[in-house]
Amino acid sequence: MGNEPQLPSSDSQVVDGSGANESSRFKAVVLGAYGGIGQATCKAIKEAGGEAFLIGRDAERLRAQATEFGWGCFVGDASDWDGMVQAANAADEHLGGYHSVIHLAGSVLLKPIHLTSRSEWDSVINTNLTSAAGVLRAFVPKFRDGGSVVLMSSSAASIGLSNHEAIAAAKGGIEGLVRSAAMTYAAKRIRVNAIAPGLVQTALTQRVWSNPRSAEVSLGMHPLGRFGEPDDIARGIFFLADPRNDWITGQVLQIDGGLGSLKAMSAANRTG
Repeated sequence: MGNEPQLPSSDSQVVDGSGANESSRFKAVVLGAYGGIGQATCKAIKEAGGEAFLIGRDAERLRAQATEFGWGCFVGDASDWDGMVQAANAADEHLGGYHSVIHLAGSVLLKPIHLTSRSEWDSVINTNLTSAAGVLRAFVPKFRDGGSVVLMSSSAASIGLSNHEAIAAAKGGIEGLVRSAAMTYAAKRIRVNAIAPGLVQTALTQRVWSNPRSAEVSLGMHPLGRFGEPDDIARGIFFLADPRNDWITGQVLQIDGGLGSLKAMSAANRTG
């Protein structure tokens, strides 16, 4: 079907338990919706009586999730700037305008820079930073009366973690993009913020948390003593996306169990 918007076979009308009418229901665009954090974010939107338009590269997974929630979707790559313009048009038409754009597409590469190939570097930058810029470029002009953009950073952007050079550079770029775009669009009441998670237990990070040795080392870096869950991040995303929180912009919200700002102690000292 290419880049044409895909509609699930079921009725896309969302029942709003709060009794809000169609014009006041929260409406969002979610890119990377079928990942662990994306699914949790969609669940949070649905539970709040909202509606989302989903965008992703994997047509089968995307359409399955859109059908599950009763929402519309668009098959496309967030790093394709021209494709994102088409996606923004489709989302605007399907939703009749939107309040928030939530960009969750991304990747992880854990390698020292001397072992990182140019193609690997380009892929990380393209999937994370270039896609975030392309999403801003395409979706911001479609906001009708202010709005919110939520991007995804990482604690790796603010602290030195070994073997994170590529992803730290990409996410550091996103944080700079957030601050600059927040200032650029503030006069239009368009807010731009980001979430910076620690290690969250999703399929994307499974190689780390499923290995006993690497899990032990990583867990020791999180002062609260546990890894994050997708719902931890989804709650923060929804908070920043919610139109009621319209005096927050240019911020990077760390939801990381203390990884990015606290010095972790050993397990023995933590309880002693």
